[in-house]
Amino acid sequence: MTSAPKKHKASKGTVRIKSSNDRLQLVFTYIGKRHYLSTGLPDTTINRRAAEAKAKLIESDIAFDRFDPTFARYKPEYDANTQSAELNLADLWPKFIEFKRPQCSPNTMSYTYGPYTNHIARFPTHDLSRASEMRDYILAHLSLDTSKRLITRISACCDWAIDSGFIEHNPFLGMAAKIKVPKSVSTDGLNDINPFSASERDAIIQAIETDQFSPRSSAFKHSYYTALIKFLFSTGCRPSEASALTWKYISKKCKEITFSQALIRTETGKRIRDGLKTQEQRIFPCNKPLRRLLCSIKPDKVTSETFVFPSPEGKAIDLNNFRNRTWAKVLKGLNLEYRKLYQTRHTFITLALEAGMDAKDVARLVGNSPEVIYKYYAAKKRKLDVPEF
Repeated sequence: MTSAPKKHKASKGTVRIKSSNDRLQLVFTYIGKRHYLSTGLPDTTINRRAAEAKAKLIESDIAFDRFDPTFARYKPEYDANTQSAELNLADLWPKFIEFKRPQCSPNTMSYTYGPYTNHIARFPTHDLSRASEMRDYILAHLSLDTSKRLITRISACCDWAIDSGFIEHNPFLGMAAKIKVPKSVSTDGLNDINPFSASERDAIIQAIETDQFSPRSSAFKHSYYTALIKFLFSTGCRPSEASALTWKYISKKCKEITFSQALIRTETGKRIRDGLKTQEQRIFPCNKPLRRLLCSIKPDKVTSETFVFPSPEGKAIDLNNFRNRTWAKVLKGLNLEYRKLYQTRHTFITLALEAGMDAKDVARLVGNSPEVIYKYYAAKKRKLDVPEF
C-alpha cells in the first residue's frame, strides 16, 4: 500500500498561487519575509493562467536580482469594480486572524476575535473606501468601549495588510483615538464589579440548596449545584477554575486547594488549560466550613482526574447550563438584579475586605495583585467606619 505523497513547502524563490475567499493570491518569500500579493481576480481557469504568468515574472525577477519591492511591476491594472473587491475588509480580516492565531491563546481567539468577527460580518459594507460608514455603524450598535477596541483591531488588520502588500493605506489609522471613552468605563474587565451582600449571598445558596425555584415537572433539581455555588462564594475563585478542578488538587484532609487549571472555550470547543489567568498556580487554605463541604462531597471511589464538580454525566460541569437552568432563575425568583456568575468572586473579595482582611492577603487568595484589590475593591467597600481620633 503506497502512502499519499507528502506536501512539500515551496522552495526558495517559488511563487505559489492560492485561492482565498475566491480571490487569487500570489504567495512567496523575499529576503526572509513572507508576502501575500492579491491579484484581485476571481478563482477561474482563465484567471489562474494570468496568475501563473505573474508568478513566473516574480520568480524570474527574484532569480535575476531585479525584484521590485514596491510591487508596482506585479500589480494588475484594476478597473473601479476590481479595486473595490481587493480593498475589502471581509477578505482581509480572515487572513489577519490566521496571522494572529499563533500569537494568541485559544481563549483569546474565541472570546475576543470570535465576537469581533461576528460584528464585522454584520457590517453594511466592507469596502475600505467607506471606512467612516463602518465606524458609524459600530458606534451605533456597540458600546463606546467595545467600539474603540474593535476599531483598534480593524486598524491593526489594515496595518498588517499594508505590510503584506494587500493595500496601500490604512483608512482606520487614528480613528480609535478620536473615540473618547468616559473615565468611569474601564477596559480591563473590572468595571462591572457589583457584589452581592452577605444576606443576598445566603439567600441564593439557600434557594439553590432547597430547590426553592426548581421546576416541579422536571427531574432536574437546582440543588445539584449546591456544592458548586457554596464553593464559588467561599473561595472567590474564577468559575473557570472551579469547573476544571479535580481531586488531585485537593489535599488529603481537604485543608488546601491548589488552583492551577481553568476550563476555557476555544474555537474548536472547550478544553482544560494549564496555568491560571494571572499566575501559574496558587494555594488556597480551607477554613472549617469549606473543609466540611469538600469532605462531604468527596466520593468513596475517586481518582486523581475525577472532577470535584462534575456534570451529571461525570464530565466537566457546563457553566452555561448552570447559568441558564439555575443561576438566572434563582436570581429572578429572589427578585435580585441579574449579575454574572463571576460576581461570586467579586462578592468574596468585597466581603473579605469588609471582614477586616488585609488587601495584600486577599490578593494572594484570589490571584490578583494588591494594586488591583486596592483600586477596584477597597474603594468600593459597602461600609465605611470612621474611627475615633
